[in-house]
Order: sequence, then C-alpha cells, then structure tokens
Amino acid sequence: MSDRSVPVSGEPARVFADRHVGPSPSEVDEMLKTVGYGSTAELMAAAVPESILSAPGSSAPLDLPEALSETEALAELRALAGRNRVHTSLIGQGYYGTITPPVILRNIMENPAWYTAYTPYQPEISQGRLEALLNFQTMVSDLTGLPVSGASLLDEATAAAEAMTLARRASRAGSDTFVVDSDVFPQTLQVLRTRAEPLGIDVVVADLSRGLPDDDAFGVLVQYPAASGAVRDPREIVAAAHERGALAVVAADILALTLLRSPGEMGADIAVGSTQRFGVPLGFGGPHAGYMAVTEKLRRQLPGRLVGVSVDKAGRPAYRLALQTREQHIRREKATSNICTAQVLLAVMAGMYAVHHGPAGLRAIARQVHTRTAALADALVSNGLQVVHSAFFDTLRVRVPSADRVLASALEAGYNLLRVDDTTVGVSVDETTTAADLEKVLAAFGEGGHGPADVPVDGSADRIPAPLARGTDYLAHPVFNTHRSETSLLRYMRRLSDRDLALDRTMIPLGSCTMKLNATAEMEPITWPEFAGLHPLAPLDQAEGSVALIRDLESWLAEVTGYDAVSLQPNAGSQGELAGLLAIRGYHRSRGQAHRDVCLIPSSAHGTNAASAVMAGMRVAVVACDEGGNIDMADLRAKTAEHAEDLAAIMVTYPSTHGVYEDTITEVCRLVHEAGGQVYVDGANLNALLGWAKPGEFGADVSHLNLHKTFCIPHGGGGPGVGPVAVRSHLSGFLPNHPGQPDAGPHTGVGPVSAAPFGSAGILPISWAYVRMMGEEGLRAATEVAVLSANYVAKRLEPYYPVLYTGAHGLVAHECIIDIRPLQKATGISNEDVAKRLMDYGFHAPTMSFPVAGTLMVEPTESEDLAELERFVEAMIAIRGEIDRVASGEWDAEDNPLRGAPHTAEEVSADEWTHGYSRSEAAYPLASLRQDKYWPPVGRVDQAYGDRNLVCSCPPPEAFEL
Repeated sequence: MSDRSVPVSGEPARVFADRHVGPSPSEVDEMLKTVGYGSTAELMAAAVPESILSAPGSSAPLDLPEALSETEALAELRALAGRNRVHTSLIGQGYYGTITPPVILRNIMENPAWYTAYTPYQPEISQGRLEALLNFQTMVSDLTGLPVSGASLLDEATAAAEAMTLARRASRAGSDTFVVDSDVFPQTLQVLRTRAEPLGIDVVVADLSRGLPDDDAFGVLVQYPAASGAVRDPREIVAAAHERGALAVVAADILALTLLRSPGEMGADIAVGSTQRFGVPLGFGGPHAGYMAVTEKLRRQLPGRLVGVSVDKAGRPAYRLALQTREQHIRREKATSNICTAQVLLAVMAGMYAVHHGPAGLRAIARQVHTRTAALADALVSNGLQVVHSAFFDTLRVRVPSADRVLASALEAGYNLLRVDDTTVGVSVDETTTAADLEKVLAAFGEGGHGPADVPVDGSADRIPAPLARGTDYLAHPVFNTHRSETSLLRYMRRLSDRDLALDRTMIPLGSCTMKLNATAEMEPITWPEFAGLHPLAPLDQAEGSVALIRDLESWLAEVTGYDAVSLQPNAGSQGELAGLLAIRGYHRSRGQAHRDVCLIPSSAHGTNAASAVMAGMRVAVVACDEGGNIDMADLRAKTAEHAEDLAAIMVTYPSTHGVYEDTITEVCRLVHEAGGQVYVDGANLNALLGWAKPGEFGADVSHLNLHKTFCIPHGGGGPGVGPVAVRSHLSGFLPNHPGQPDAGPHTGVGPVSAAPFGSAGILPISWAYVRMMGEEGLRAATEVAVLSANYVAKRLEPYYPVLYTGAHGLVAHECIIDIRPLQKATGISNEDVAKRLMDYGFHAPTMSFPVAGTLMVEPTESEDLAELERFVEAMIAIRGEIDRVASGEWDAEDNPLRGAPHTAEEVSADEWTHGYSRSEAAYPLASLRQDKYWPPVGRVDQAYGDRNLVCSCPPPEAFEL
C-alpha cells in the first residue's frame, strides 16, 4: 500500500495532475494532520470497506496509458482531429451548418464565466444566465407562436418523446396510440419508439399527407417542414386530432419559422425542435439545445425547466426557476419526466444568436437559405431532373438514375448528400452554403459529375405556399433589437456574466454535483473545426479521429469502472439512467421474464432515479433507510422476498447519497441477485471510487456515469452533460443503438435514447483529455484528495455544525451533510437563511435540503486548495457566530443579517438603513471581503410569488423602472 501524499510532483508528464489537484503536498500533509491520518492511502483504506476494494487492503493499478502533459495531450488530440475529414455536409435531417458569431464563440462558449456555472437553483446569484434563458424562452415562444416555452431540452428527438408523454397525460382521449407522420426524421421516430414501448404506448406511423388514420389516438406528431423537405399545411391534421380529443405536436425547424406560419397560429398544442442551427456547431451530433413550447393550459405540465419572473424582497423584478418543485422533487415514483434534461450553455448560445442577429437578421438568413435552395431546384429541373416537392424551405428530394453515382460524385467534390433510396438524393441548404457550393453540387448531379453548373440565385424566389407564409411579427422585445454593434453585444454579455457566481470566481461546494476544475487544455479542442464541423450522419470513414477518441474513452471508462462495455450515446445523466434500466429490462425480456418490473429504490435516492424507473416501465418500491442514513437491510430483505418473482432491479448510489461508504453494498448486491434482480449503481459519486474500487467488480451490473462530474465536462449552467452507461457483458447486447449509424451500438440494442448516434460527441474531447493527462496515478490522486477535502471540511466544521452521517471511523466519503435543523429549532434560522447569507460572503451555497430537508450537503472536490477550503470554513464559522447572536437575543429573530440576506449594493448604500445590524455587518462580515467583494444583483427572491404569477418571457423594460 502506497504511503505517499498526493499529488505527485516532478516529471513533466505529471504536471497536469499537480495543477488539477488543488492542495499542494504540504497542504495535503496539513489536512491529513487535522483529519488524523498519515497519508491519503491510509485515509482511503480506513474509509472504504475492504470488501469492495479492487485489491484488498490497498488501491489497485488501472490499465490506462501513461499520463501526458498538456502539450503532449493536445498534440495527440491534434493528431486525432487530423484523421477526421470535414466535408461540407448537406445531409440535413435536423443537423445543419451554421456560423457561430465570433463574439458568441469567444465570450459564451469559451468563457468560463458561462461554462463553469451551475444550475440556477440559487436565483439571486444566477440572474445573468436566467436572463439569457428567458431570452431563449421568448425567442422560442415568439417563433412557435405558443405562449410558454421551457428553458431547453436535450435534443429534438427527446423533446418529441417528452411531448408524446405530455400529450398522453393531458389528452382526454382514452387511447394508448400516438400517431407519427411517416415523413419525420428517422432518429426522432426511433427515439419515440424507444421511449414508448416501456410505457405501453403504441406508435403508429402514417402518411399524414393523406389525412389522419381512423384509429383513436391521444396525440399526433407532424414534421414542419417534413423530413423530405416538403412544406405541407398541418391545419387539417391538427383540427382532426382535436376533434378526437387528441393533442397536436408539431416538430418545427426554428429557422424556417422566421418565414413560415407558426405552429401556434395553426392550432398546435405543442411545438418541439432543435435550436442547433442558431449558431451551435454540429459537433458530430451535439450538444445542442432542444426546445418545447406549449399552450397556456399545458404550462404546469411542461417537462424540464422553466424560467419565470418574480420579485425580490424590495419588489424589484428578479428571475428564477418556476415550478421547480414539481415532478421528481415531489412526485418521485409518480414522476413522468426528469428535470435534469437541459442544455443551458447551448440554449444561451442560441438565444444570443437571436439577440445578435435580431428579427431582421434571422429573416435575412432564412431568405438566403430559401432562395439558394430554390435556385438549386430550378437548376436541377433545367438539367432534366425531377425535384419531388414544389413547396419547400431548405431541403430537396431529387430523382436521379443512380443515387450512388451522385453521392460518389458529390463526395469527390467534398460534399456529403443524403441517400434516400436507390434513385433519390436529398440536399439540405444551410446558412453556410455559398453560390459556389450550389454550382459544385449541381455538377455532381450531372453525367459523370461534369454537367452544367450555372445556378443563378433569384433573391425574390419563393416556394413557400402563400397560406403558410409568416404574417406575424416576432422578437419585438428590445433585447432582440438593441445590440446591433459588437460593442453593445459584448457589454451586454459581460453585464449578464457579472451578475452570476460561477466556478471561475469561487468554490461551489455542491454535494452530489461535483463542481471541479474544467481545465482550459481540456476545453480547447471542442472548438477545433475537425471536431466541431462533423455532421453526425456523415460516413464514419470521415470521422476516424472522433471514432477513435470515442473508442478510447469507452475503453478507459470500462477499465476504471470494472465493466465490460460502455455506450456514450446518453447525452445527460438522466438519459444514462434510462438507458441502464432499459438494458436491464431488455435482459429480463430476452430470458422470458418480462414480468420482472419492480425497481427497488432507497428512500434517500435522488428523485431522478424514481423518474427514470417510471420512464422505463417499472414499478417503484421504496426501501427504507436506517437512522444512520444507510439502506435498512431488514427492509431490503423483506422487499426482495416480497418481490422475488417480479424484481427487476435495485437502484443504489455508491457512495450513498448521504456521502457515506456503506459497508453493506456487497450484501445488497448478493440479496438482489439471489432474488433474480439486477443491480444498478448510480455513478454520480464515482469520483469517490476511482482507482480504489470498481462497481463492475464489487457486484453491480450496470451504472451510468456523469462525465460532467467525475470527468470534468463543465455544467454550463445546467447542461451540457454526458451520462454514458456502462454494463457487464450479459447486458452489453441491450445498449442503445441508432438507425443512422450501425456502429453506434449493438444490432440487438434497445434503440436510441438520444437523437445523435454518439450523443454529445462534440464535448467528449474534454473527458478524453482529462483521463489522458491524469493517468492512473492522477485519477487516484483526485479521488484521495476529494475524500480528504470532504473529511477536512467535516472535521473543521464539526464543533460548529453537526455532521449528519458518517461511516467507518467517523469518516465521510467525498461529501458531507451539515445539519442545520437543531439550529433552526432553537433560533428560527433555516438552511435557506445560511445559503443566502453565504452569498454575502461570496460563496455559492452547498446543496440545500437534499437528500435531507433542513440540511446542507457540502462537496469540496479535489480542485480547491487549502486556502479556498479555509475561506469557506471561515465563512461557515462566522455564520455560526451570527446565528449565536440571534440565539442570544442580540439580534432580532426576524431582523438579522441571515434573514435579510443576500444584501445588494443598492440596499447597503441607500440613504435609509432601518435594520438592527450595521451596513458593514451586512456587506463585509469578514475583513477579506473589503478587498474582493461579489455583490448579489438582487435581494432574496420571492419563489411563491413567481409561481402564483407565472411570467416566463421577457418582461417589458417598464417593469424595471424605479
């Protein structure tokens, strides 16, 4: 057993691990003295049950490549990128070339003030990204013509699936049938089928150009424009659906809606789609922000997140997440969707694209796309070819003698077109398509690729039927009509980022959500055109570098977890959970045991577990926890006995949601296996195991992993994330697959869970670089220091706040729960008051009220050095001193800095000050804050007011007047 103190210093290849791990060796020694251990290895051996250690009594080696320096890793990534061949892809199918305005690329996508932010559950320190998301919602609402839009979903296909289940809940039709137009994107149809089958929904595919089938249905989905490019009037279908009590869903192209009549105008109940073509790179499939907009009557059933406008304690407008207690926060086993389904950073980019261009600019882009498509259509017809549809926006279907010959000719010229069938080729024009591109594409359709190549563009051409032409204005709010100069837009984005508190400013000590360093060297490659410019349906021989990177990462993740196979397709932890449970379900069905449908979930589990189990068609049975927060083994034995005939799985988080290494985990696995079930270990806390224990070896059958936690993909304000699923060999045949890329998964798989074959492939270089630069010793060092830091914080705070749960030797894992309930009972000061007061000290609050109401869960991570840990500890100790002043009666129970927090600069500098505590006590509780002070832009937000008075689009400027 190693007795070294991490991190390892010395050789150049180790330099990155030294910088990723915050504490220096001398600081590690100091922290170890406080905790009472001689080395991090000794601490781990004491904390981690010996029964799960990969090598009993110590850590075990990981079969990973030797760590590289940043320079070496970037060079290797450059080599991988060089193996990609980025052709001009005119494939379409929901993915299009787009131009990311450089001011957005540099100041949003590449800016840590935006990409290191956390989900805006603490609205007072999230006003910037909340405003940016409100812009996104307003943009989607205006363009779809529906009054309520969410703050993004994962992609178009999963948004369509969420719309399907929403329609089922809301429809008055007593049917289990969902009708889908045959002219829909293939990946959307397949994701719908994946999600429908476990829920007993019958997806019926029909040619809706011939009308709605006679069968009863609870909903119908049409693509607008259709996948073939045809622009058809959906009003007849919408009306027919409504006559039968069904809801109408329109999957609409966001750019086309600048020229086409909106779904809302035509009676649609729900609109879904992707905002990828609003400045978000292709990225070999993602991440991209999906959208959903609904009618007013459906607003409280909207899945995911909804930004709303409320007021702060001074009555000023303030943004916050509306209705955030619904679904798994309170419904748990009755949940029907998962709130962890957002792409915030990409939604911010798409919204800023609309702010940048404004309504006139967006219309001009759409007109250019349309007129160039029309010009290509005319030229093709002039050359004797048949263009299938006369009404279109940007996509053509062309009849040819040989599709393969045209595709080969186009490929030789550097273009990817879509093979529809033997005699039909698809072409989709986009924002990046030039007149020269049109001529080369036309030439590819000529005999031998050398036909006439003149494509005159008529700027007035219009192939949109007059009844479907857009007649209503959109994006009239000043935010979309003000920032025409780059100077103005740059300052607007800076103002918004200044209102937020992200990881680039301060430690974010969130338990369960691991906010660690997202190194610049990891982030740099995602904007390289060789990775960012790949279409997800391009031939894989053009993506050799990306595929090699994906296979590397799959292999490394399998190695560190002890599993046999990994799929990177799930583009969020929620999708990874679903994919893991679907693999279990597929396994049982393959063995003739389809009746196994009960999923055991401990009462301490995150609500996403229950939501995912429901979505996978399982029934949830809750297993009790004992007073120590551990799984109640007696109750587990009773539940496994009760459900021995129908037990499908147990979902456990390890280390536990309470931040403890439960020593019963191997017994849990044994009991479930003996009852015929499978063991799903939630990988959210894998950063407390890497290098020491492997779930696939200590009894688990499947895990999802959070690359946005353990493997350094930044949270981006609540997305992007990647949630790959890892399985043992007997489940490998039931991993996700994809209709567009056979190599994306097994042919026996459960179908796609995400729109793109490899999910959010565009950000996988981040995690690849992390593992490549950390290597075996670096990853183990990260685990050891994460656990050391949590125990250090727990030990330092123990005299002031009770630490609720501990494991062996009084140790915690990588996070600890601070119990505020005794203090609240004695003084009235709640965990929310402590959370808001931390903002005055310049900190994001720990996780509040999860997994135990009235508590704060703290996770320091391995990236914070001792000075930052101490700064947090000092703030918490000072806050305890403030609570004591309330307890003693020195401060009033209602009028004190904790109940008044957070304090804005405007409040503290006002002429009138009526509080029983001083201005300096409000604003500068520690002397160090006078040198570096973050000012919350708003006071405490009234959450209940915002839910009672739901406003979820940009308020008029008058709302902010004095």
